[in-house]
Amino acid sequence: MAVSVVAKAVGRLFSSRYLFVTNTVSYGVLMTAGDAAVQGIERVLARSKGKPLADYDWRRTGRLGGTGLLLGPFNHVWYAFLDRVLPGCNTATVLRKILSDQLIASPFFAFAFFAGTGTLEGQPVREMLVEFKKKFWAVYKADWTLWPTAQAINFYFLPPQFRVLYVGIVTCAWDGFLSYVKHEVG
Repeated sequence: MAVSVVAKAVGRLFSSRYLFVTNTVSYGVLMTAGDAAVQGIERVLARSKGKPLADYDWRRTGRLGGTGLLLGPFNHVWYAFLDRVLPGCNTATVLRKILSDQLIASPFFAFAFFAGTGTLEGQPVREMLVEFKKKFWAVYKADWTLWPTAQAINFYFLPPQFRVLYVGIVTCAWDGFLSYVKHEVG
């Protein structure tokens, strides 16, 4: 009985009627979770090195969640676009989707991440651009180590309505890395 109720709720949330909102909210929640995890790890590492523990930065987590709410709609539109212009899941199509994602979406999302978090932090545009230029190549190289494999799984095995949720789950760890890069000291 309970499984049936959950299955119906999930089916409704991932129906075309609610998919945009589901993708937006789930992406924001997962990005929030990624930053919370990173701050927890930062505290454990500080404790193990005998360093003083900084207070948990709730505003930082809120900014990352806000950035996720801004990026969720872009993900929704991007994956719908990819599936429309590159329909199917044969090997050649999946490789084209992965290449498109890496060459178009990845640089865009890296910029959007730094612009979104910088804006929510009140960072001046010039400073934001300097930070992006300084950190982009490290982020983009790391992107190539994770996302092609993750997207192969996404494009081969998952129905289109679950693409953004899957990316959000992988992004929970990825945005943890981005949060670390964005907020690392020094």
